[in-house]
Amino acid sequence: MTSTQPEPVNPVNDLLRPHAEQVFQAELEALAAIDDRPRPESWRLSPKMVVRYLMGGQVEGVEVTPKYIGSQRLMEIAVATLTTDRALLLLGVPGTAKSWVSEHLAAAISGDSTLLVQGTAGTVEESLRYGWNYARLLSEGPTAEAMVPSPVMVAMRTGALARIEEITRVPADVADGLITLLSEKTLPVPELGTQVQAVRGFNVIATANNRDRGVNDMSAALRRRFNTVVLPLPATVAEEVDIVTRRVADLGRSLDLPAPTAAADEIRRVVTIFRELRSGVTGDGKTAVKVPSGTLSTAEAISVVTGGLALSMHFGDGRLRPADIAAGLVGSVIKDPVADRAVWTEYLETVVRQRDGWREFYRACHEVG
Repeated sequence: MTSTQPEPVNPVNDLLRPHAEQVFQAELEALAAIDDRPRPESWRLSPKMVVRYLMGGQVEGVEVTPKYIGSQRLMEIAVATLTTDRALLLLGVPGTAKSWVSEHLAAAISGDSTLLVQGTAGTVEESLRYGWNYARLLSEGPTAEAMVPSPVMVAMRTGALARIEEITRVPADVADGLITLLSEKTLPVPELGTQVQAVRGFNVIATANNRDRGVNDMSAALRRRFNTVVLPLPATVAEEVDIVTRRVADLGRSLDLPAPTAAADEIRRVVTIFRELRSGVTGDGKTAVKVPSGTLSTAEAISVVTGGLALSMHFGDGRLRPADIAAGLVGSVIKDPVADRAVWTEYLETVVRQRDGWREFYRACHEVG
């Protein structure tokens, strides 16, 4: 009789979006095995090995994939900050890999990147401190068992890193609740007449940008509790193309999309357009162009190429072509249907139309329009 039991699956491979410590578990274990440098209390790797994990390369026979493409010194400053009593604020425009770096820092240092608070306009104080299981609260009163700890409280108890994404989207009065916690490394629980004191190794990584709408200014008192590291946009076209290519390949594997055929030209085209519209001038510096209202970040370029790859796989021949990326690119540029459309139309006619080898892309964009 033939068994009807399904084949066992690898839990990580079966996940749509595994955590960094799951995807790169082999790298982290290999680095830990050869790491003979001093480690701060509760850290899985030494600071220098954390930076190696982020920057990638060959480390004593271990092939480590780069997680951040940019200045190594910035990563060294970020990691050094986390060895002190200062929290770390990663600041930059959207698409500069703030969340990506934050996740990988937590994975390398604590082995757990899931202690996360996502900042929004609706974030409440309980998200940063603690809440209550109201059924137990009503039946038992305020007890330790009825309390629901926040990710920050869990990190304090276990000596881990807590992540706060988009801290400038959190209402200012709620965010200021972190001041005492970051200064005294203590979280009072007045309902129980007690407090939670942070274990060695605890710290906070926050991310913020000041380009999108809906952000709040951090108070001066709160900002003083952070050491700020500004992550810049990729410095060159080649650097940004490398980032987009690597991330598209990673996403493609997780979505079961095949490696794109002859995608280098289209990736470079998307990156070139985004950089020119961000800066307001063409790459050769000869033609000024208007800037649209969106940020046109590297993350959006990754999304455009990934969407084009899905189109080419399911509705084409697997070769990434201008028609596959045109729709996603136009949608990324035109956020304001009036002003941005005028900007995009002018860019098409004055820049794209004149470029050698861009005629097919020009026609594809007009068809989408």
